[in-house]
Amino acid sequence: MAALSGSRVDNSNIRKKSGSVKLLLKKKLELILESRKNANILFDILEYLQSNQEDELLCAIRTCETLFSTLLERRDLYIGQLPKEEEALTAEYSAEEKYKIWMRHRYHDCVKQLLELMVHTSFQVKEATLCTLMKFIQMEGGQPLVKADWDESFFFPHELLKSVVEHLLQIDEDSSLLIARFQEFLEYDDVRYYVMISVNVYVSMIMQKMKEAVLPVFQQNIFSLISSVVLPDKESEMNNFLVKPKGELEEWRAAKLKEHKGAFERMWLGFLKHKLPSSLYKKVLVILHETILPHMRKPVLMIDFLTAAYEVGGAISLLALNGLFVLVHEHNLEYPDFYKKLYSLLEPTVFHVKYRARFFHLTNLFLSSTHLPLYLVAAFVKRLSRLALTAPPQALLMVIPFICNLIRRHPACKVLIHRPSGPEGLSEDPYIMEEEDPAKCRALESSLWELKTLQNHYHPDVATAAMAISQPLSVTEVDISELLDISADEMVAKAMKNRSKVVPLEFQPVRGLFGKKDIMSQYFILE
Repeated sequence: MAALSGSRVDNSNIRKKSGSVKLLLKKKLELILESRKNANILFDILEYLQSNQEDELLCAIRTCETLFSTLLERRDLYIGQLPKEEEALTAEYSAEEKYKIWMRHRYHDCVKQLLELMVHTSFQVKEATLCTLMKFIQMEGGQPLVKADWDESFFFPHELLKSVVEHLLQIDEDSSLLIARFQEFLEYDDVRYYVMISVNVYVSMIMQKMKEAVLPVFQQNIFSLISSVVLPDKESEMNNFLVKPKGELEEWRAAKLKEHKGAFERMWLGFLKHKLPSSLYKKVLVILHETILPHMRKPVLMIDFLTAAYEVGGAISLLALNGLFVLVHEHNLEYPDFYKKLYSLLEPTVFHVKYRARFFHLTNLFLSSTHLPLYLVAAFVKRLSRLALTAPPQALLMVIPFICNLIRRHPACKVLIHRPSGPEGLSEDPYIMEEEDPAKCRALESSLWELKTLQNHYHPDVATAAMAISQPLSVTEVDISELLDISADEMVAKAMKNRSKVVPLEFQPVRGLFGKKDIMSQYFILE
């Protein structure tokens, strides 16, 4: 639509009077709100949204927020299906309707420019833009610009929020700081609900467009956003809305906890069904059992993701088994290969990985039940004993008590200790280390000769710990929580603090110059 007729203010005169962009924009704002004949000045304000100066941008953003918030409150924007500007000139609209149509188009221009500023290089500009757009969402919710197609008392401008979410989730730029700023808006129940819906739709669209390629930055941005979503425990706690409801809440989906859980579940499943970067697998798995599964209506739907995560290997496989363990014990999932997969993770490298402490903490949790079959526990005991032969001292100080605790929980495993006729070395051992199935490894036919061997370990603390199997085991288990994180540096520091009064040396007194049968010793004495 062409510019409305009316006088335009001389910008040069205003600059001379104001002396700054801030005062200039303030004056323009006052003129627009004062009289409709000054509406064309709005072009000047929008022009500042394209400025290269950060201060000018910030002033323009705040001015636009004040201007359109006031216009929305006054109902000065056209309500309903917005005609094109060209149609408004020819169609039979009143002067007031033409003004509102024109101003609604300028509002859309402003929103479009603000969305572009969400990827600005300055964080201050992006933050101010985000807050302004959320203010517009709040104002549109209170003064809707469209008419609902069905009879209800609630309206939420989810299309505008969807655009905000899409600009938060940049494909090739890290948006973690801006997403962190957005988290405070997720405390609003209605915002949280429509964000979950928007994320699910947008992620599906982008991944399909990119032909399921791994997009590390994009997927990290998604995780930063959706991991901030926290659902309330009770529906009675859902009373915090950005758009204030005007009627009974029973008819509004955003006010129902059941709908939130459904959207939450679809959002996470939609995100996790795509292949993730390896770094993200661990981040998801760490929070899975505490943050995600409790809020899902059907937690067992996570089985596909957990199975795929297990195939990644290493610590990620163990964390995946942690999620499977929760599903098996708390949600009655049948997964017969669980302990077989855990058994296959026990490799020599497990003592050297970064997440060794968490690995054994979870393994201890998985093997805590006293109802596990004897052959299964014996297989774990034997495999850990075999791996202990090549483990570093700091790991042995944890593994040996770990093995003893398993025997305490399952006294029938003492047969591995008290077997006089059992194997005494590797060549005689019937145990099959290469067998992946615990039921076929023949652990119960073997003995713990490995721990007997460790009683001669060069490190005295390890040798002392291994002596435990030569004595009756106490009923009380040893707390291994403090042993999980022992490092070589800590062991060296501890040894350096020890002071011994008697130092054993391999020393023999000298008996002569030429050894024991030295004939010179008969005639000379060494003094």
